[in-house]
Amino acid sequence: MDKPRLAWAVTGSGHFIKECLDFMLTLERVDLFISPAAEEVLKMYRIDLHDIRAKFPVYRDKAASAPPVGLFYKGHYHTLVMAPTTSNTVAKCVLGISDTLVTNLYAQAGKCRVPSIVYPCDVAPEIETTAPGGMVMVYPRAIDLAGTAKLKTFPYTTVVENVDELKAAVLERLKSLP
Repeated sequence: MDKPRLAWAVTGSGHFIKECLDFMLTLERVDLFISPAAEEVLKMYRIDLHDIRAKFPVYRDKAASAPPVGLFYKGHYHTLVMAPTTSNTVAKCVLGISDTLVTNLYAQAGKCRVPSIVYPCDVAPEIETTAPGGMVMVYPRAIDLAGTAKLKTFPYTTVVENVDELKAAVLERLKSLP
């Protein structure tokens, strides 16, 4: 088997999505997984998958059983990164709901004790975030913040609160690999 890869999942959040993907493109041996909502958001932010597809495989959420998640059982991935991640996906992960490609990735990574690094869009009561028209202020709901807080307690899960923390966590994880 080839050396294990990094699985990177994008959901329907535009929260610093360009910065997340720009960082991802600096890495090696990455497979990108995108939800249907992520496909919509990428178009809204005018991000073309062409450059990403030229460098990495891109998997879309098109099958009910999410077949690529089985690769975790074969040791194909050493880490899962979910960045950026919607409050909807965080809530599903916290509740153990794995009904999408991305939530299945998180569930299977956990079952295989593969570390996950998650960058939720809702990490503070007031956040400046990216929108297609520029920066805006958002005010996450208490339920969304509670989901992020709960996710921080899960084994094999690192929750980061900004792009710099995301970069540091991913680079630290890569440095720790044999």
